[in-house]
Amino acid sequence: MNEPMRSALEAFIGQQAGAERVAIEEAKLLSGGSIQENWFIRAAVSGGPFAPELKLVVRTDAPSGVANSHGRAEEFALLKAAHAAGVTVPEPLWLCRDATLIGKQFFVMRFVGGVAASHLVVRDATLGGDRRALLERLGAELGRIHSIRPPRTDLAFLPAPGSSPALQHVARMRRFLDGHRSTHPALEWGLRWLEIHAPERGELVLCHRDFRTGNYMVDENGLTAILDWEFTGWGDALEDVGWFCAKCWRFGGQGEAGGIGARADFYRGYASVTGRRLEGEDIHYWEVMAHLNWAVIAVQQAERHLCGEESSLMLALTGHIVPELEYEILTLTETR
Repeated sequence: MNEPMRSALEAFIGQQAGAERVAIEEAKLLSGGSIQENWFIRAAVSGGPFAPELKLVVRTDAPSGVANSHGRAEEFALLKAAHAAGVTVPEPLWLCRDATLIGKQFFVMRFVGGVAASHLVVRDATLGGDRRALLERLGAELGRIHSIRPPRTDLAFLPAPGSSPALQHVARMRRFLDGHRSTHPALEWGLRWLEIHAPERGELVLCHRDFRTGNYMVDENGLTAILDWEFTGWGDALEDVGWFCAKCWRFGGQGEAGGIGARADFYRGYASVTGRRLEGEDIHYWEVMAHLNWAVIAVQQAERHLCGEESSLMLALTGHIVPELEYEILTLTETR
């Protein structure tokens, strides 16, 4: 972190915290976050209700982004809504809309300890505590997210999905693929399958749209936070369930629910909050949707690197998973 950014953040945090003085003693860029940057801040605070020390995360934009991801002001509003609904998220503290302060908008939330790295969570049984209890907790957390329903004046920036959330996703992905320089016949096949089998619109809920292993944090005792709200919007609750259970988000783990355990445990936790039993629902449809959506995002991520927008080995490698996703889409739709 350069000195102008450090000084600007010290002044901003001090003003928002009602402190006499704030001195940033440690600042480091956290790993992960291909769409946003997350800075860990440890600051000494003199005076005010936050003294003597604050551990924070400053979340701002990465050098380039992905279409359909929210800006920081919108993500901050979503985080506040989730926090108020009892979802386990880092406490949102302050939003800065003034892009001149550090060169872009940002918001500040409390730092939460834990591990989010998916490859560690699915393989290290010491993380997350009892896995059945963890999955029940995750199901319950998703149920609390889905308790947030339109209309909401604080979330008025979220567009209505129209008569069919599923077909809206299909149309969005088709628009991108139609305009892209390369062809993906397997993805086109999958989109047509989704179009033909689209379910009728049910009751709209707030969908996290990236609720998966890798986007929640755990320690040795259990869940510590649900992360990454940049794709959240109104939709079908089963969209999040299918995303969490999709094979592409199991990271080599053996469990069908997020790579960490059985669907039944996850479903049971969800039912404990919502009263909705998922065993008989058509979650398969939304698992196909998850693979299509992730494949399109992977193409978009690779394009950020290929077009020179952001030079990144991680973005370049993301593009190489598309054939695997295409194979899974064909497998999932072969007999249905």
